[in-house]
Amino acid sequence: MRAELARRHVLDFTRWTKEDYETNWHHAVLCAYLDRMVTGDLRRLMVFMPPRHGKSELVSRRLPAYILGRLPDASIIACSYSADLAQRMNRDVQRIVDGERYAETFPGTRLYGANVRTVSQGSYLRNSDIFEVVGHRGVYRSAGVGGGITGMGFEFGIIDDPIKNREEAESLTYRESLWDWYTSTFRTRAEKDARILITLTRWNEDDLAGRLLNLAKGDPDADQWTVLRLPALFDGLDPSPDDPRQMDEPLWPNKYGPQALAGIRAAIGGYQWQGLYQQSPAAREGNRFKRAWFKFVDAAPADARRVRYWDKAGTEAGGKYSAGVKVAKSGEGLFYVEDVTRGQWSALERERVIEQTADLDDRGPHKTIIYHEQEPGSGGKESAEATTRRLAGHAVYADKVTGSKDIRLDPFQAQCEAGNVYLVRGPWNEAFIEELCAIPNGRFRDQSDAAGGAFNKLTEGGSDWGDVAGLGRVEEYSSRWK
Repeated sequence: MRAELARRHVLDFTRWTKEDYETNWHHAVLCAYLDRMVTGDLRRLMVFMPPRHGKSELVSRRLPAYILGRLPDASIIACSYSADLAQRMNRDVQRIVDGERYAETFPGTRLYGANVRTVSQGSYLRNSDIFEVVGHRGVYRSAGVGGGITGMGFEFGIIDDPIKNREEAESLTYRESLWDWYTSTFRTRAEKDARILITLTRWNEDDLAGRLLNLAKGDPDADQWTVLRLPALFDGLDPSPDDPRQMDEPLWPNKYGPQALAGIRAAIGGYQWQGLYQQSPAAREGNRFKRAWFKFVDAAPADARRVRYWDKAGTEAGGKYSAGVKVAKSGEGLFYVEDVTRGQWSALERERVIEQTADLDDRGPHKTIIYHEQEPGSGGKESAEATTRRLAGHAVYADKVTGSKDIRLDPFQAQCEAGNVYLVRGPWNEAFIEELCAIPNGRFRDQSDAAGGAFNKLTEGGSDWGDVAGLGRVEEYSSRWK
């Protein structure tokens, strides 16, 4: 009877092949999702759980063995943050398949070895990187993230903990490398109708899961993911319908009760706790901007001079944002961030938004000069020329920037710190402050780059405006400001 149930469900299989496995309700929920993935009901699944809560035992050890039992012709590629860890998981899967209870449950799935009766002895691979199912096409390949997996495709792709530690999580270079590996290597190995499972603890908002979810949100043609998020303490944020807990209730109280979790939080700090244990990572506050610097007003002075600066992204949907930030300067030398228009648009959509925003900026009596960044190279020049042509009738100029973004942002930062920058209240305020306060740890810099660009254009001519980077004498263009 138990062997029969083990053939049908991952949880029953786990209990049957590992009698000492301690089961909590969240393991049953996770296994129900895994069952749906095996049957093909789910093809893209992400699971976010805290460390040491039983995730890898189910996902990286029991699940591959179960898949090969039910589907002995299946191809599986399983990856972890290092080749050593992936090889250990590989050997564990082999031990499960070699077990007596496995043989009782799935007698048709066997690996090459002394207990295998076959006339093709020696023709099946079996080592710590790859093994094959005797008499079938089934194969399991393990590798470290970033390692080579070319030469075979997969029907089941499993990535478990692709980031090893905080140092890797905070390294933009590593995150970019992981993203390149996933998009250029791992994802290209997927067969038609393949299933992909990514399980991890969230170290960083810009981790692999974060990028894939951003991509899915912006592009309906991208992989769309089912997400099972199980925080250590229930917080009510995007709750799973399968999570029965009340507010602040622990995920696994028999192992990590409130007191134990409080001790962990005190030891690792709120920032790491929020990502690793609550699965809601936030960008660490950087060392350039502070929330306390920003003050709010309902409107900028009517006689202020205004510049809208556009930082244009080269990609849409899941890549970088395009942002247009409008900054005003009053006669008293105070600055007001009046508006932020931001989105992940295609090139054509972006140009339409820029044109529409320019029309709105110029509707009232307070005209706005427009600048847009010109990227280096012939492509950047052509894009800048196209934007300028489209905005005919407006005061618009391309800006060839030089030097580092950090240096260009310094003057704006200094005025923010001095208390001379105000934000006009609007729905964009929180995202703007979040991005600035995350520098240099956050993923995006589009709003800050655009704000710094607008600020610099407002101040380049000095207090009497003077020459504004190609604008000419102000008296020649005074009508634009009235």
